[in-house]
Amino acid sequence: MIDIRIQAEPFNIASEQESLWREHPQVGALVTFVGLMRNMNEGHRVSRMILEHYPGMTEKALTAIAEDAVGRWDLQGIRILHRVGELEPQDPIVLVAVTSAHRGDAFRACELLIDYLKTRAPFWKKEILEGGERWVDARVTDETAAQRWVPARGATPEENGRQSVGSGVQDASNADKKRGQSAWEILSEDGGSGISDV
Repeated sequence: MIDIRIQAEPFNIASEQESLWREHPQVGALVTFVGLMRNMNEGHRVSRMILEHYPGMTEKALTAIAEDAVGRWDLQGIRILHRVGELEPQDPIVLVAVTSAHRGDAFRACELLIDYLKTRAPFWKKEILEGGERWVDARVTDETAAQRWVPARGATPEENGRQSVGSGVQDASNADKKRGQSAWEILSEDGGSGISDV
């Protein structure tokens, strides 16, 4: 049900999608997010990007994120494919695909997966610019998007597991504390699990 792959090689989006639903007649919905490399970021032209990860820890973090989604919604399958190494503009970077009997669960799960992937998985991006290179910091907007999935205090397990899109967060203090820390600092605080408690 959960398929996690980290690879340098390109992937075929259509083939990856089809293999999730073909021969699985119980699937009524397939929702896919594909992230592409842009040639511009924050007003700077980007000619290439180098993606690094922490082997073993990255797969563990992505599996935990996928298991979180499985615990919240009725899903048939999850596939997370993430490229590493050198990428050029318009290269697919990440594919997050979710199958379910119904579209609502698939949409919510796909959104949670990409929100958490952007904030909890140990990947590091270096952009190659016209005038040099730079490491890309986490975006506050990514943290904000991930916060809506944090279970609310005092809610029942069922309410926490089936939160709707746009649900509120009661305590974002931990996210504020982690904002501005490097990925290595966050991983160290979390005991090296690659999964923050945000």
